[in-house]
Amino acid sequence: MANLTEEEIASLNETASFNRWAGFKVIKAEGGEAILEMPWHPNCGQYAGHLHAGLVSALLDTVCGFAAVTRAGPVVTSQMSVNFLAPATGDSFRAEGKILKSGRRQVFGDAKLFAIQDDISTLVATATAVLVPIELDQKAPKP
Repeated sequence: MANLTEEEIASLNETASFNRWAGFKVIKAEGGEAILEMPWHPNCGQYAGHLHAGLVSALLDTVCGFAAVTRAGPVVTSQMSVNFLAPATGDSFRAEGKILKSGRRQVFGDAKLFAIQDDISTLVATATAVLVPIELDQKAPKP
């Protein structure tokens, strides 16, 4: 399968029920870079009222994956490391991902997550990821 366009990635994003539930929106996906945004909603919080670390990780993983798809076609994450720098508190969140190197067997990505509150953007987490290009099974059930 060829590399996907921004429009195809936005459509793919809509097929993932988790992404729809969380409110992930594709802002950009081209040239080895991707940007996602997500609004805050109470179902995404943990006990202290911050964005749950699982959603922080999901945003970082997804933005790296979408950036990789623009260079390498379909991928899965093989390894990811997340650094939580500050509590993720805001009205919305913006994940920015870019591909550092794309090879036939591995794609190396980098991502940052910003919390946005009152038009002030605060870096709250970073990640590095190793993604692996895959062949999609055309017989697999569609989501």
